[in-house]
Amino acid sequence: MVRIHRYQFCAILVFFLSLSASNSASTFLSEGIFGHHIAQGRNLLQAKTACPVNFEFQNYTIITSQCKGPQYPPNLCCKALKDFACPFTEQLNDLSNDCATTMFSYINLNGKYPPGLFASECREGKEGLECPALAPSLSANASGSQMTGKPAKALILGTTFIVLLLQVF
Repeated sequence: MVRIHRYQFCAILVFFLSLSASNSASTFLSEGIFGHHIAQGRNLLQAKTACPVNFEFQNYTIITSQCKGPQYPPNLCCKALKDFACPFTEQLNDLSNDCATTMFSYINLNGKYPPGLFASECREGKEGLECPALAPSLSANASGSQMTGKPAKALILGTTFIVLLLQVF
C-alpha cells in the first residue's frame, strides 16, 4: 500500500513541477498586436470587444521622452514601448478585443509617430517582444490601470500541492 502512495506522490510532484515551470517563463507581446495578423473565417465578421484597460489616461511620457525623431532610435523606442506595454501583455495579446489598436492609437496621438514605426523597428523573435517576468511597473500601477500577473495562479497551485502532499502522508 505504501508503494502506491509513493507513485501517487511522484506523479503529483511531477505534475505540479511542470505547471510551475510553465508559469515562471517570460511573457511576450505577440506580433499580432502590431496589426499585421490576417483574420480568417468568421473573425472577419465578428466585432472586437472593448478593451478593459483605459489607455486614454495612461502616462505616455515613458515613450515620448525616450523615442524622439527624426531618427527614432530603435533601441530606445523599443525599450520604451516594452516598458509601457509589458504590464498589459494579457490584454494586448487577446485578439478578441481592441486593446492593441487602442493603445497604438493613443501612442501615436501623444507622440506623433510615423505610421508603423514600432511594427517595423521592434522585433525580437517569432514570439514577439519579450517581457520580463516581473511585477508591472509603478507607472502602470499609479495610473489606476488594471494589473496583470500570475501570483494568484501560483498560490492556488502551491496550496493544492501542499494539501495533496499532506493527504499522502
